[in-house]
Amino acid sequence: MVYNEVMRRKILSLEKWWTSRFGWFLIGFASLLWFFIRSGPKPSRSTYPCQRMASANAVLWLSTVFVPLAGISRAGRRFLWLICVFVSVGIIYFTTNAPIVANSLTRFGTGASMGEMNLVIETREAAGLRASTVYANRAGTDAGTGFARLIELMEQDGQNFYARDEVPGIVAHNDVVIIKVNSQWDSRGGTNSDLVAAIVKGIVMHPDGFRGEIVIADNGQAQYGSDGDGGRLDWEKNNATDKSLSYVDVERRFSKQYRVSTYLWDAITLTKVEEYADGDDRDGYIVADMPSSKTGIIVSYPKFATEYGTKVSFAKGIWDGSVYDSSRLKIINVPVLKSHFIYGATGAVKHYMGVVSNRLTKHNAHRKVGTGGMGTQMAQTRMPDLNILDAIWVNARPKNGPSTPYENADLAGIIAASRDPVALDVWGATEILMQTARLQNYGDTKSMDPTSRTKGSFGHWLSLSMDEMRRAGFNVTNDIDEIRVLFEDAFPIESPRR
Repeated sequence: MVYNEVMRRKILSLEKWWTSRFGWFLIGFASLLWFFIRSGPKPSRSTYPCQRMASANAVLWLSTVFVPLAGISRAGRRFLWLICVFVSVGIIYFTTNAPIVANSLTRFGTGASMGEMNLVIETREAAGLRASTVYANRAGTDAGTGFARLIELMEQDGQNFYARDEVPGIVAHNDVVIIKVNSQWDSRGGTNSDLVAAIVKGIVMHPDGFRGEIVIADNGQAQYGSDGDGGRLDWEKNNATDKSLSYVDVERRFSKQYRVSTYLWDAITLTKVEEYADGDDRDGYIVADMPSSKTGIIVSYPKFATEYGTKVSFAKGIWDGSVYDSSRLKIINVPVLKSHFIYGATGAVKHYMGVVSNRLTKHNAHRKVGTGGMGTQMAQTRMPDLNILDAIWVNARPKNGPSTPYENADLAGIIAASRDPVALDVWGATEILMQTARLQNYGDTKSMDPTSRTKGSFGHWLSLSMDEMRRAGFNVTNDIDEIRVLFEDAFPIESPRR
């Protein structure tokens, strides 16, 4: 009995010593180690709640455990005090000034370049019967000027942005225009909202006076994404000069005078409906009965009423209560150019993942990107009337995207447009992504190479997507020699690196 009581007291004493001495030592030391290991490669992480807690533990540990050891001598005490103060100040500065630290580190090659990339972009002619044209413009971060000049460049070439009486073009004064953005990711992972604002402004400046409607829309699939639960049209961290500028802010800027709204299709991505012509007025998704025999994708598309009561079927057009008007619905597809850890690169074609309902098709759609499914999706619903490639800030780090924190993006400063989504992706990957990766020494660019035909690679699935579009009668090409490029340097960069 006495023996048991003695053992119990010894165990309690040991436990108390472990908790108060050794346990606290381990906690403090582990917090310090974790803080530098976790935040070192990416300074912005030091602002995370877990990192702030680790830094607080580390500073407290240095004060209560490490410093008392300085009693060994006056010189030792001074030395250890200096180490303690230096490390503590470093942790506090690192935590409260993470963006400054990150920007400083980029100048030494550990992050994205702060200046604009000196990409060599050139006008070129094309050979072949299937020639497609890419219009491109370098305007740095001035998306407003860049897009306005891009419209001028297109119209000088006979590709009118504005449709008018007796003059064919893309957008008429009474059209309903869906601006398809990437809303699933914040920071540089989403479509540049300055560019979206420039496109809205370009549309409402129609020379005949715009009396139609604009909807900024996307389906973030109510899953994955920066917060793990899908897309947002009102992220706090946005891809813009003013990082607080969201798509909802863009809507508010114009909706006082024009019919401009937003619609996050995440809200209806789990609702299966029938078409208006079948008597179903609900917002939701139309889902094909059978998968495609060629690519295996189960085609799906949204059907919804806008804030102004306009009834839109993505595939059929505008419903007036008795018939569809397909000609009044226009799609402007605005992807951000970046790498992708599964599919190599994402641009205009893969951007149609934000049109489908991945949830209602049991995750079929995303798996079928690799078999050319996005080509089927475009061909069987509605091809974009214009694809505008947001290559202002790009993620050219192979297999690093689609999420793109600010520090992982490089300023390419390019906006490009084409009626051909395949050609735009081929040109963008070749001239922007791969060139940026080489200039920044990001390593092997095979995953982003549109000429690759390895099964599952970017070039392979883009080629399969092209085949689907061609079978449906669309003139698209993945041959760089068949791509004509008209390029304008709005703000030329001197002495480009080659």
